[in-house]
Amino acid sequence: MRKAKTDFHPFEERTGSREERTIPMTRFIAWIAGGLVLTCAFVCAAVAQTRTMDMSQRPGILPSGLGADVDRDVAKVRDATARFKTTEAAEAAGYKRVTDCIENQPAGAMGYHFQNNALLDTTLDVNHPEVLVYEKKPDGTFKLNGVEFLVPISAWTAAEPPRIMGQALKKADSLGIWYLHVWTWEPSPSGLFADWNPNVTCAAASSMRH
Repeated sequence: MRKAKTDFHPFEERTGSREERTIPMTRFIAWIAGGLVLTCAFVCAAVAQTRTMDMSQRPGILPSGLGADVDRDVAKVRDATARFKTTEAAEAAGYKRVTDCIENQPAGAMGYHFQNNALLDTTLDVNHPEVLVYEKKPDGTFKLNGVEFLVPISAWTAAEPPRIMGQALKKADSLGIWYLHVWTWEPSPSGLFADWNPNVTCAAASSMRH
Protein backbone atom coordinates (compact mmCIF):
# COMPACT_ATOMS: atom_id res chain seq x y z
CA MET A 1 0.00 0.00 0.00
CA ARG A 2 1.43 3.30 -1.09
CA LYS A 3 2.00 6.00 1.46
CA ALA A 4 0.39 9.36 0.91
CA LYS A 5 2.71 11.83 -0.73
CA THR A 6 3.74 14.62 1.63
CA ASP A 7 4.05 18.26 0.57
CA PHE A 8 7.49 19.24 -0.51
CA HIS A 9 8.98 22.44 1.04
CA PRO A 10 12.54 22.83 -0.16
CA PHE A 11 13.29 25.85 2.08
CA GLU A 12 12.19 24.13 5.27
CA GLU A 13 14.05 20.95 4.41
CA ARG A 14 17.26 22.93 3.93
CA THR A 15 16.97 25.34 6.82
CA GLY A 16 14.75 23.65 9.37
CA SER A 17 11.47 24.62 11.02
CA ARG A 18 10.11 28.18 11.30
CA GLU A 19 11.07 28.22 14.97
CA GLU A 20 14.59 27.15 14.12
CA ARG A 21 14.83 29.90 11.52
CA THR A 22 13.41 32.54 13.85
CA ILE A 23 15.81 31.99 16.75
CA PRO A 24 19.02 32.96 14.98
CA MET A 25 17.28 35.91 13.26
CA THR A 26 16.00 37.17 16.62
CA ARG A 27 19.46 36.90 18.08
CA PHE A 28 20.88 38.73 15.08
CA ILE A 29 18.37 41.59 15.44
CA ALA A 30 19.07 41.81 19.17
CA TRP A 31 22.79 41.95 18.49
CA ILE A 32 22.34 44.75 15.91
CA ALA A 33 20.05 46.69 18.25
CA GLY A 34 22.54 46.34 21.09
CA GLY A 35 25.31 47.60 18.86
CA LEU A 36 23.24 50.61 17.80
CA VAL A 37 22.46 51.46 21.42
CA LEU A 38 26.14 51.34 22.36
CA THR A 39 27.10 53.39 19.30
CA CYS A 40 24.47 56.01 20.11
CA ALA A 41 25.66 56.15 23.70
CA PHE A 42 29.25 56.79 22.65
CA VAL A 43 28.27 59.36 19.99
CA CYS A 44 25.86 61.20 22.29
CA ALA A 45 28.47 61.31 25.03
CA ALA A 46 31.05 62.68 22.59
CA VAL A 47 28.62 65.34 21.31
CA ALA A 48 27.71 66.35 24.86
CA GLN A 49 31.37 66.60 25.81
CA THR A 50 32.15 68.68 22.71
CA ARG A 51 29.20 70.95 23.43
CA THR A 52 30.37 71.55 26.99
CA MET A 53 33.91 72.24 25.83
CA ASP A 54 32.67 74.67 23.17
CA MET A 55 30.62 76.62 25.68
CA SER A 56 33.35 76.75 28.29
CA GLN A 57 36.19 77.89 26.04
CA ARG A 58 35.30 81.38 24.89
CA PRO A 59 38.17 83.66 25.96
CA GLY A 60 36.84 86.81 27.56
CA ILE A 61 33.29 85.45 27.64
CA LEU A 62 33.28 81.96 29.17
CA PRO A 63 34.17 81.36 31.87
CA SER A 64 32.96 84.79 32.93
CA GLY A 65 34.62 84.78 36.33
CA LEU A 66 31.24 85.66 37.83
CA GLY A 67 30.21 82.17 38.89
CA ALA A 68 28.63 79.03 37.48
CA ASP A 69 25.10 80.48 37.40
CA VAL A 70 26.16 83.40 35.21
CA ASP A 71 28.15 81.06 32.97
CA ARG A 72 25.10 78.84 32.46
CA ASP A 73 22.98 81.86 31.56
CA VAL A 74 25.61 83.16 29.14
CA ALA A 75 25.67 79.75 27.45
CA LYS A 76 21.87 79.79 27.20
CA VAL A 77 21.89 83.23 25.61
CA ARG A 78 24.50 82.11 23.10
CA ASP A 79 22.51 79.00 22.24
CA ALA A 80 19.33 81.03 21.82
CA THR A 81 20.93 83.70 19.62
CA ALA A 82 23.33 81.63 17.53
CA ARG A 83 20.75 81.58 14.75
CA PHE A 84 20.82 85.38 14.56
CA LYS A 85 24.38 85.72 13.31
CA THR A 86 22.96 87.69 10.38
CA THR A 87 20.61 90.66 10.59
CA GLU A 88 18.45 89.01 7.94
CA ALA A 89 17.76 86.12 10.30
CA ALA A 90 17.03 88.54 13.13
CA GLU A 91 14.60 90.57 11.02
CA ALA A 92 12.82 87.40 9.91
CA ALA A 93 12.25 86.60 13.59
CA GLY A 94 10.74 90.01 14.37
CA TYR A 95 13.82 92.05 15.33
CA LYS A 96 13.87 95.46 13.64
CA ARG A 97 16.70 97.98 13.56
CA VAL A 98 15.89 100.88 15.90
CA THR A 99 19.21 102.77 16.10
CA ASP A 100 22.26 103.66 14.09
CA CYS A 101 25.64 102.75 15.57
CA ILE A 102 25.88 104.16 19.10
CA GLU A 103 29.29 105.01 20.53
CA ASN A 104 30.82 106.84 23.48
CA GLN A 105 34.55 107.20 22.85
CA PRO A 106 36.96 106.57 24.38
CA ALA A 107 34.82 104.10 26.38
CA GLY A 108 33.86 102.28 23.21
CA ALA A 109 30.63 101.58 21.39
CA MET A 110 27.41 99.63 21.69
CA GLY A 111 26.65 99.21 18.00
CA TYR A 112 23.36 98.81 16.17
CA HIS A 113 20.28 97.77 18.13
CA PHE A 114 17.72 95.40 16.60
CA GLN A 115 14.65 95.28 18.84
CA ASN A 116 11.72 92.87 19.00
CA ASN A 117 8.76 94.90 20.26
CA ALA A 118 6.71 91.74 20.81
CA LEU A 119 9.04 90.93 23.71
CA LEU A 120 8.71 94.29 25.45
CA ASP A 121 6.96 93.51 28.73
CA THR A 122 7.91 92.81 32.34
CA THR A 123 9.16 89.29 31.63
CA LEU A 124 12.88 88.70 31.19
CA ASP A 125 14.08 85.46 29.62
CA VAL A 126 17.66 84.53 28.67
CA ASN A 127 16.25 82.60 25.71
CA HIS A 128 14.42 85.65 24.35
CA PRO A 129 16.43 88.88 24.65
CA GLU A 130 14.53 91.98 23.64
CA VAL A 131 17.46 93.44 21.66
CA LEU A 132 20.28 92.03 19.53
CA VAL A 133 23.38 94.22 19.23
CA TYR A 134 25.44 94.24 16.03
CA GLU A 135 28.57 95.89 14.70
CA LYS A 136 28.98 96.89 11.07
CA LYS A 137 32.20 95.62 9.57
CA PRO A 138 34.29 97.32 6.83
CA ASP A 139 32.85 94.96 4.19
CA GLY A 140 29.33 96.10 5.03
CA THR A 141 28.23 92.95 6.84
CA PHE A 142 26.93 92.93 10.39
CA LYS A 143 28.46 90.93 13.25
CA LEU A 144 26.42 89.87 16.28
CA ASN A 145 28.23 91.08 19.40
CA GLY A 146 25.71 90.73 22.21
CA VAL A 147 22.21 91.25 23.51
CA GLU A 148 20.30 93.74 25.61
CA PHE A 149 17.47 93.01 28.00
CA LEU A 150 14.78 95.69 28.26
CA VAL A 151 11.78 96.44 30.44
CA PRO A 152 9.67 99.58 29.87
CA ILE A 153 9.75 101.84 32.93
CA SER A 154 6.03 102.46 32.51
CA ALA A 155 5.30 98.73 32.82
CA TRP A 156 7.47 98.05 35.88
CA THR A 157 5.64 98.71 39.15
CA ALA A 158 7.90 96.99 41.69
CA ALA A 159 10.12 99.06 43.98
CA GLU A 160 13.21 97.01 43.13
CA PRO A 161 14.66 97.05 39.60
CA PRO A 162 14.07 94.06 37.32
CA ARG A 163 16.81 91.45 37.38
CA ILE A 164 18.24 88.82 35.08
CA MET A 165 21.43 86.73 35.13
CA GLY A 166 21.89 87.81 38.75
CA GLN A 167 22.13 91.48 37.70
CA ALA A 168 19.85 94.44 38.34
CA LEU A 169 18.87 96.31 35.21
CA LYS A 170 19.97 99.94 34.89
CA LYS A 171 17.43 102.73 34.57
CA ALA A 172 17.52 105.15 31.63
CA ASP A 173 14.81 107.71 32.35
CA SER A 174 15.44 109.60 29.13
CA LEU A 175 14.74 106.45 27.11
CA GLY A 176 11.94 105.15 29.33
CA ILE A 177 13.59 101.78 29.87
CA TRP A 178 15.36 99.49 32.29
CA TYR A 179 18.24 97.87 30.40
CA LEU A 180 21.20 95.49 30.64
CA HIS A 181 23.81 94.81 27.96
CA VAL A 182 25.47 91.40 27.82
CA TRP A 183 28.50 90.93 25.55
CA THR A 184 27.87 87.29 24.71
CA TRP A 185 29.64 87.20 21.33
CA GLU A 186 32.34 89.91 21.52
CA PRO A 187 34.48 90.04 24.67
CA SER A 188 34.48 93.41 26.41
CA PRO A 189 37.55 94.48 28.42
CA SER A 190 35.14 96.64 30.44
CA GLY A 191 33.16 93.62 31.60
CA LEU A 192 30.46 91.21 30.50
CA PHE A 193 27.65 93.58 31.53
CA ALA A 194 29.30 96.89 30.63
CA ASP A 195 27.39 99.47 28.61
CA TRP A 196 30.32 100.13 26.28
CA ASN A 197 32.73 97.76 24.61
CA PRO A 198 36.18 99.19 23.68
CA ASN A 199 36.53 96.42 21.11
CA VAL A 200 33.50 97.68 19.20
CA THR A 201 33.74 100.57 16.78
CA CYS A 202 31.43 102.64 14.63
CA ALA A 203 34.20 103.43 12.15
CA ALA A 204 32.41 101.59 9.35
CA ALA A 205 29.10 103.36 9.98
CA SER A 206 27.44 106.66 10.66
CA SER A 207 27.27 106.82 14.44
CA MET A 208 25.08 108.25 17.18
CA ARG A 209 27.28 109.74 19.86
CA HIS A 210 26.14 109.33 23.44
